[in-house]
Amino acid sequence: MPLASAVPVVLTASERHRLKKMADGHKTPHQARQRATIVLWVARGHPNAQIAVRTRLHVDTVRTWRGRFAAGRLPALADRKRSGRPVSFTALQVAEVKALACQLPAGTGAPLSRWSCPELAREVVAQSIAESISHSTVRRWLKQDALKPWQ
Repeated sequence: MPLASAVPVVLTASERHRLKKMADGHKTPHQARQRATIVLWVARGHPNAQIAVRTRLHVDTVRTWRGRFAAGRLPALADRKRSGRPVSFTALQVAEVKALACQLPAGTGAPLSRWSCPELAREVVAQSIAESISHSTVRRWLKQDALKPWQ
């Protein structure tokens, strides 16, 4: 079975200039510098194994960035979107919880003079703003806006 040859890369003048700035930039993030360096070496015609030795990276890493650049040019050097955990609460729910925290408890019929985070969490569930919510989540949201309804 024949070996697959490396994808050849030819840079335009603007791409070369941008990659050199990325590779030499002191404020450029480390990963972006590595990727730019790999592409510059690739454009000079060096094989993946030689680039891997010079950059102290794995050959698979060099092969990956060579292929991605050849397929998508400069935008392909950015990180891809990662899936991550889905959002549990919508922005509207967060805003409703913060609005509830700004109201007096007596306005909702609660026999309290001030809200506590556990009481707020119970009221959020009672008003069907969310099916369930922990008091620590409520506390974290309120802390983001420096809201302290318990004071």
